[in-house]
This record gives sequence, structure tokens and C-alpha cells, in this order.
Amino acid sequence: MQAGLSGADLENARRILPRYVGAGPRYTSYPTVPVWQDAFAEADHRRALAETGRQREISLYTHVPFCRSLCHFCACNRIITRDPALPQRFLDAIERELETTHTAIGGVPRGVQLHWGGGTPTHLEPGQIERLFRATTDRFPLAAGAEVSIEVDPRVTRPDHVAALVECGFNRISMGVQDTEPATQAAIHRIQPFEQTRDLTELVRARGIERVSFDLVYGLPHQTDVTMGRTLDAVLSLAPDRIALYAYAHVTWVAKQQRGFERGDLPGPDLRMRILSTAIERLTAAGYRAVGMDHFARPDDELCRALDEGTLRRNFMGYTTQDGIDVVAFGPTAISELSGTYVQAEKDLATWQGLVLAGRLATARGHRLTREDEKRRAIIRDVMCQGALRATAIDARFGGDFARDFAPALGRLRSFEDDGLVRLGVGGDVDVTPLGRLFLRNIAMVFDAYLDDFGDGVVNGKTSAKAGTFSQTV
Repeated sequence: MQAGLSGADLENARRILPRYVGAGPRYTSYPTVPVWQDAFAEADHRRALAETGRQREISLYTHVPFCRSLCHFCACNRIITRDPALPQRFLDAIERELETTHTAIGGVPRGVQLHWGGGTPTHLEPGQIERLFRATTDRFPLAAGAEVSIEVDPRVTRPDHVAALVECGFNRISMGVQDTEPATQAAIHRIQPFEQTRDLTELVRARGIERVSFDLVYGLPHQTDVTMGRTLDAVLSLAPDRIALYAYAHVTWVAKQQRGFERGDLPGPDLRMRILSTAIERLTAAGYRAVGMDHFARPDDELCRALDEGTLRRNFMGYTTQDGIDVVAFGPTAISELSGTYVQAEKDLATWQGLVLAGRLATARGHRLTREDEKRRAIIRDVMCQGALRATAIDARFGGDFARDFAPALGRLRSFEDDGLVRLGVGGDVDVTPLGRLFLRNIAMVFDAYLDDFGDGVVNGKTSAKAGTFSQTV
């Protein structure tokens, strides 16, 4: 799904934008988190882990929740602290969680991916990084050639951190950049001179970690298409392997510190669209391929190969190359995807610690997918990952008659086709156009059976019942 937006596309995007502005899921899961049940029990969690134990390969994720300072745009689960005792107690607890989970899984599947996110994983000291890595891989050995990745903050990541990461075998680093403009950095409380990003990029490459990704955010305070152009000039000068271009999520019911942006500093929908289209044009002109909704990668990157092979997948870590691999997650609020089951851990650090130190799983909520859930998840993933739906493939996998079973959804897509966002084929096939890639979430929402109860999204001008659940789609 390669973006190739023409001037006519962009003019049309601005014309139709009011019909699609609204809230909706990012579809890192289906069903989405608001659907999951708090009544999902620890025993359910253990049964799901036992099923995962029959897998040959798994993906490992650890959530490190600590940050040194608060970025005002951020709605992630994080703990702002400079207290060295908190990370130490976290490591004591997570070692126990690793052991409890390992016992519940029973088998010893190989780890084909290991990823640490946050928070700021390099908030940990180098020795603590090595301790956590050993504790994980002693219980869940990594396969040869596994992707071992970490999110880092250039403001706090030192050369001795890099040395520890190299010693452990990390081979991909994702750096938070967000925006390089001083006015925007000041507004979001994240002062990060470009030189810090440049120096860390050069250091990790010199130490042998060649795969470097940058995270950018569009829709931040004081951004314009002109300032985004300057940010891209700086970022592209470092030639990262991947760039994630995330939409700023204004979710003040989750992140109260965002309320200060409501004075008029945020770009409106039309300007957000210009910022996004500028970024897409610049990145594709520089040789990057558009992957899914918000990722760009060099043509020889694993993400592009997965896109071409039809194995690209989307989960809580974003877009990933591993199709059909269970994700086993550790740490507070971490989300596992286990053989048709989603499970989220307790968010509160003290609650999570108390449960895992007692030898329990810190299960907060979860959802066991029905057959209908699995079918709609496959459909939404095809939209979000491949930009296309093939009715015969869905019927072959799940049975039924796609065109008949999803006639209401296909009917709703007729107006999307009129707006140039999709092409509808015989038998129910759907192809997303380059313009439609800007509205992927809206297109996917058509196939979501839960939005009437849990969403506040807009699909073709119709608003569902519950407000304050999701971020803006465009």
C-alpha cells in the first residue's frame, strides 16, 4: 500500500474532511480495549498462557513505566520519578512475574522478538538493563536472528547505556524525536536539541546497532506544514531505517496535562491534514515506502517484505513482521495477545507489584475472541495492514458468504467510494486508494461490530453512543 498523493487527492481530502473528522480506534487490537471484561479472571489468563505454551515461537514485550520528566503530549502509562528505589523494586517484581508466567506457559517456545517499551526503558541503569535482559532470556531463550528492540529517549540515554544494550544483543533502537522545532518542544515539555538525536544515532551505529527508527508526531502545538518540513529535513539527514509518524491523540480524559493545549495552539483538522500530506510526500520522495497507517520504511526493510508477502500484522507495538505469533507481555498495564485471548495487567504499580510478588498473575481485564471476533479482526487487519480485502480469502478461512454477510458494511462503503477512498469490486473485494490511506481508521470502523456500544467514532457522519473513548481519526 504505497502512498502517492496527487494535488487533486489533497484538494479532495480537504473537501471531504468534515465528513470524516471524529473519534475512533487505532485498531492495535480487535475488539478494542473498552470491550474487554474486568471480570476476566486470573484462571482465564492461566488457561490462555497454557495454550501459548504449545506454540513454537512467541514475541516478548516488557513495559518499563518510568520517565524522568513528563512530556505533555503523552497519554502513555508512565510514572515520573527520580527515585532509584522504584526501578529496583520493579525489577524484583518483574523477575517474579517472569517466573510465574514461565511456569504457567509450561513449554519453552523460542522468542523471535523481544521489545522493551515505556515509559523510558533507558531510565534503568546499565546494570539494571543487563539484569532484566538476563532474567527474561534465561526463562525465554531467544531464537537465532531474533529481533531485539528497545525504545529510548536520547535525552537520558548515555554511552554506558549503549554499551549495555550492545552487550545484551539489542539490534534495533527506536528513538523518540516527535518534533525538532523549539516552539513545539517547549509546548510539549520535551526540550531535545537535534544534536542529541544525531549524536546518539551516530554512537549506536558505530557500536554495531545499525537498525535505527525514529518516532515523530503530527498535530502537536504550533506545528504547521512548514515546520514539519524542517523537522523532516533534520530527520532525513540521519537516514533512519524506519519512521513512525503518529497522530497526536488529544485525550484529556486520560492525560490531563494536555488541557493546556486547548488555548488554540493545536492545528485544526485542515492544517493537520496539510501537515500529514506534507510528511507523506516528503518521505515517499526520499525513497521510503508507506506501511499501513503510520509507518514508513526503506524498501529493503523487514516491514516492506512483510507487506509484500501479506504477513504484516498490527498489535500494541504497532506494525510488526511476525504474523500469527503470540505476544507475552510483562510489567504494569502490559497487554498480552495469547492464542485468541487479550489480557491486560494491572495499571497501578503498587497493585501490580503486590500481586506478582505473591506469585500471582496481575490480571486486570481480558477478552476471549469469538469466531465472529476473529473474522472481523482479520478483516480489519487486512484494511489496516494491506489496504485491501479479498472476499474469497475471508470466506476460505472463516466460511460464509462475505458479500452477503457484510452487505450493510459494504453498503456504507459506497459513500467512501464516491469520495475516492476505496474501490469496491465484484463479490465484496475492497481496495483502499492512496487518498483512502489517510482515512484507514474510518474505513476499518465500518466493520467494527462494537462501536455502537463502546465508541464515539464517526462513520459516514453517524456518531455512536459513548463519548470520551477514542482519539480523533484524522
